[in-house]
Amino acid sequence: MIDLVGLAASRPSDVDLPRGRPVDLPGRGTSFVWEKEGPPGAPTVMLIHGLVASGGLNWFPAMGQLAEEFHVVAIDLRGHGRSMRVGAEFRLADCADDVVALADVLGVDRFIVAGYSLGGPVAQLVWHRHRDRVAGLVLCATSRNFGGTAPERLFFTSLLGGVLGVQLVNRLPGPWRTRPAEADDHNLPEEDSDPLISRWAIDELRRTDVLAALKAMAAMGRFSSHEWVGSMDVPVAVVITTRDHLVSSSRQIKLARAIPGATLHPVPAGHAACVVGARRFVPVLVEAVRSVAARAGLDAPGAE
Repeated sequence: MIDLVGLAASRPSDVDLPRGRPVDLPGRGTSFVWEKEGPPGAPTVMLIHGLVASGGLNWFPAMGQLAEEFHVVAIDLRGHGRSMRVGAEFRLADCADDVVALADVLGVDRFIVAGYSLGGPVAQLVWHRHRDRVAGLVLCATSRNFGGTAPERLFFTSLLGGVLGVQLVNRLPGPWRTRPAEADDHNLPEEDSDPLISRWAIDELRRTDVLAALKAMAAMGRFSSHEWVGSMDVPVAVVITTRDHLVSSSRQIKLARAIPGATLHPVPAGHAACVVGARRFVPVLVEAVRSVAARAGLDAPGAE
């Protein structure tokens, strides 16, 4: 999940920008994928974003550094970004199956899956439903369940209100309107320029289907991995956002302690650390992915 105010105020720089493209998932629909090739033979890391974000928006600060050692793929979940629309129900299981379908299209057999916030339950379900495909997991700013506390409800309400506001602004004439999203505008801006990145970020946010986000929130509220998370038999790293006021650090620690052998990787940042706190978050994320790859016996050619 992205904190809209924090994102608008952030000034990301020194970013190696990814490229995106639509990918047809046979029998499922058309997804959208952000990809950076790593060294030859590098393990693949599948990145799963949070609520309201897209794969590019959630992960663009990290993709360049990860790609020094790994083949990096970030998917736009259903109802988010440029991916397929959501039907009557948003099912986390469908999202998990989409990730594996994408791996099939890309010719990737086994991979590390990393999920952020909403992406955490999806990542857990990828393992639960497709255990033979998952070499390891990195779970960031997430939990075994989301209990609907008052701070969570307030955050969800303000988050969706912000997205709706961005969409409504685009109905106004004149300078209030952000630039239209052109049909072939699949990528981040070529220039590493803060104003362009900020404008692109707003464009990404206004692509969010508010109804789909509401359905995704409901799916998060119903999710629980309590009964099976303790049986995870692959290497797991849990990246803990220690200043998180949405998914409390205590919940994140409980997730880590429930998984045999899981390692803890704290980041002194809030829930939007993936973008707003990227300078702190990204090195810890890379460390966590390296840890999982090493324990899984995967060769990361760029690792020192």
